Amino acid sequence: MPGDRSRPGRPGPATTARRVGDGYRPYLIAVPAACLVGLVAGAFRWCLERADRLRGSVLESAAGLGGPGWLIPIALAAVGAAVACAIAQRVPYAAGSGIQHVEAVWRDEAGPGPRSLWLVPAKFVGGLIAIGSGLLLGREGPLVHMGAAIGSEAGRRTRLGSEDTRLLHTALSGAGLAAAFTAPLGGLLFVCEEVTRTVRPRLVLLTLIGTATAVASSRLMVGDAPVFPVPGMPVPPVWMLPVFLLFGAAAGAVGAAYSALVVGTLAVCDGLTRVPLVVRAAGIGAVVGLLMAWDPLLAGGGDQLSEQLVAGDSPAVAVLAAYLAVRFVAGPLSYAAATPGGLFAPLLALGALWGTLTHAAAGPLLPEHSAGPGAFAVVGMAALFAGVVRAPVTGVVLVVEMTGATALLVPLMIACFAATLTADRLESEPVYDSLRRRMTERP
Repeated sequence: MPGDRSRPGRPGPATTARRVGDGYRPYLIAVPAACLVGLVAGAFRWCLERADRLRGSVLESAAGLGGPGWLIPIALAAVGAAVACAIAQRVPYAAGSGIQHVEAVWRDEAGPGPRSLWLVPAKFVGGLIAIGSGLLLGREGPLVHMGAAIGSEAGRRTRLGSEDTRLLHTALSGAGLAAAFTAPLGGLLFVCEEVTRTVRPRLVLLTLIGTATAVASSRLMVGDAPVFPVPGMPVPPVWMLPVFLLFGAAAGAVGAAYSALVVGTLAVCDGLTRVPLVVRAAGIGAVVGLLMAWDPLLAGGGDQLSEQLVAGDSPAVAVLAAYLAVRFVAGPLSYAAATPGGLFAPLLALGALWGTLTHAAAGPLLPEHSAGPGAFAVVGMAALFAGVVRAPVTGVVLVVEMTGATALLVPLMIACFAATLTADRLESEPVYDSLRRRMTERP
C-alpha cells in the first residue's frame, strides 16, 4: 500500500539503522582487539629482551668455565628447540612463521582462520623459548599470527559476518607486524602489498585503526624509540644512485638464493621421516648452540648485530664474510626446526651484513664523502627483504620506520626496485608464496 516503508526496494528506518550499525561494528571491535594485540606484542618483546640478556649471561658464565663450558650453549639451544617444537606440534599451524597461514586464510585456501585462541599462548611461549634459546628466528612471525588469531576470535565472539571476520583477521595481522617493529605504516603496507595484494577501503581503514592502536598499546612496555636508531646520516650524493642500483640488483640475486635455501632446507628435513620432529629440532638447536659458543653474534634473531652495523660499525672483511656465510645457512636451518619463529628479523640482519660487506669491499673504489657503511647496511636491509619477500614498498617504509633514516629514501627505493626486478628475472618465487603452497599441498 502507498506509504508502506516495509515493501521491497525501500528500506525502512530500522533496516537503514541496522546497515549503518553493521558497517561500523568492525571498526569498533577492532580497537579493543588491536589494543590486546599491542599488549601481547609489547609483552612478547619485553620477554625476548630479558631472554636475550639471560642468554648472554649464561654464555659469559660458560666461557669462564673453560673446557666443558662450551657444552652449555649447545645444551641450551638443543633443549630450547626441542621444547618449542613440542609445544608447536600440539596446536595446528603453530610451527614456523604463520604469515603463510594468514595469507592462505585470505585466499580461502586454509579455512576461516584459527578456531581457537590456543594458538596465541603456543606462539608466545614457543616463540619465546625458541628465539630466546638462540635459534635464528624473528619475533614478527609469531606476532603476525597472534594478531590474526585475536582478530579472528574477536570477529566470531561478536558475531560479525564471515567476510568482516576475515577482514579483521587480516587487518590485525598487520597490527602484529606493526607492533613487532614499532612500524604502523609498515604494518599497513604489509597487509596491502604482501598478504592481500590489493587495496580495499574497508580493509585499509581496519588496518589503519588496528596498527595505530596496537603500536600505541605496545609502547606502554617497549617505548616509542626506533628499533635501530641511526645517527644523523647525510643524503648520499646523486652520483651514487647508480651504485645503489647495482647494489640492489646484487641483493636481489642473494635474496633469490636465500629463498631457495629456505625452501630447500625444509624439503631436505621433510625427507628425514625416520627422525622424530622433536629430535630433529634438538639436533638443529645443538648446531646453533655450537655456533653460539664460538660467537654469540652468529646466533639469535640478529637485532644486536643489525644495531651495530646500521650505526656504522664495520668489522674486518673476513669477519663480515664469515658472519654472512654462517647466518645465511643457519637461518634456514633454524626455520626447519619447526618451532614458532619468523624470517624477517634474521633477514634484516643478513641484509645489514651484506650492505656492510659490500661497502668494505668497494670502499677503496669510492671517493671521499660518499655513503658510509651504515648507509649501505640500512639499504641492504630493505633490498634483501625486497628480494626475498618481493614487497619493495613495505621494505622501504619498514626500514625507514625502524631506523629513522629518511635521508636514504631515494637510495632505498632504487635498491628495492633493482632487487625485486632481479629476483623476478631469476624466476625466484616469493618466499611466502612458496611456504604457503607447501603448507596447503601437504597431506
